[in-house]
Amino acid sequence: MISLIKKIIPKPILKLYHYLLAIMANFFYNSPSEKLIVIGITGTSGKSTVVYLISKMLEQAGFKVGAASTILFKIDKKEWLNKKKMTMIGRFALQRLIKKMVKANCQYAVVETTSQGIEQFRHLGINYDILVFTNLWPEHIEAHGGFDNYKNAKLKLFKKLKNEKPKLIAGQKIQKIIIANLDNEHVKDFLDQWAQEKYGFTLKDSMISQVKVVKAENIQTTGEGIEFKVSDQEFKSKLFGKHNIYNILTSITLGISQGLSLSAMAKSFLKINGVPGRVEFIQEGQNFKVIVDYAFEPKAVEALYEIVKKIPHKKVIHVLGSTGGGRDKARRPKLGELAGENADIVIVTNEDPYDEDPKGIIDQVAKGAMIKGKKNNKNLFKIIDRRKAISKALNLARKDDIVLITGKGSEQAIVVKNNKKISWDDRKVTKEELNKLL
Repeated sequence: MISLIKKIIPKPILKLYHYLLAIMANFFYNSPSEKLIVIGITGTSGKSTVVYLISKMLEQAGFKVGAASTILFKIDKKEWLNKKKMTMIGRFALQRLIKKMVKANCQYAVVETTSQGIEQFRHLGINYDILVFTNLWPEHIEAHGGFDNYKNAKLKLFKKLKNEKPKLIAGQKIQKIIIANLDNEHVKDFLDQWAQEKYGFTLKDSMISQVKVVKAENIQTTGEGIEFKVSDQEFKSKLFGKHNIYNILTSITLGISQGLSLSAMAKSFLKINGVPGRVEFIQEGQNFKVIVDYAFEPKAVEALYEIVKKIPHKKVIHVLGSTGGGRDKARRPKLGELAGENADIVIVTNEDPYDEDPKGIIDQVAKGAMIKGKKNNKNLFKIIDRRKAISKALNLARKDDIVLITGKGSEQAIVVKNNKKISWDDRKVTKEELNKLL
């Protein structure tokens, strides 16, 4: 019913509705973001991981931290998985969460801030102090009506910074800061916005005037993790892949902006064994590896396969699908092609169909795998039931194989017709199905 109403109401009126809700929510909760340092994380990918890493790093440094992301919510020591199927929760819910952070004496709030959330004014009424740009490439294009609209939605957040009210917290003036990925081709658009301080992070030799540059050097990625140096300080992590070097480097740059020492940050990252639903290994005593990962768009899947190449293995069995609801239909065959090219066996299944026909989505993904030579019922299987698809993959796996289960990570629901949510966790289901085999 709600989705039908949204289709009927003219867009200008719907925008006004979202705008007024944001104003009301901020007023109702008495502008809680004025009382702590707010860090906004935006970009195409890496946002949730960066929120997680920054919150853990600041916590290890002795701060009380709140966080909101696709993965989880956090108020100081209390953490719980995000069951909302929304990265940026509603305006009242988000303001209420920040209010609770303030009541818990949190000094920082780390908020994953999405382009669609910005378009719906979910960021309005939140006084951001530090804005972090992770990266940008074509994604959510259908939702925004083109890449330029997508980029401009994110830029609205950065343009807002110059109008944010200055804060005085514990007698200290809080600087307005921009932190950006210098290796992304769109970085200039974000660094061109006003800020009192600007930082950039890079794996290359990027130099931009009036930007404090943080560079990773001596980079190593292996099947056991990643290593690199920043200003002669060695950083080691159990996280995998080049993209996680960027994620950790983003966090380090944030830490530098807040006066944290490199040695203290290096120790904090050693304590992080993984991020929920991001290259998460599921081990129930089986003699093959199982990885659950959130990757749902082509670049993220490419990055995942770069990690897989570093891990000794025999066959790769990949369980994947794609989201419905009109979301980026163009990615579906591309995902199938990536799986078809890199996996030995591809199993295409249901993900979040929303109001679309699950079979139609599966066929579009499978078509991509067939382009790369996969054959139906030989090394390509189409199984609508996600549990049965996972079970099939686990039953096909042999010693030293890798089973990849992608698209949902630690998400807590599958969304079907009429926005109905079915309780779900790939990790829990995988453990249950593994235990049937053992």
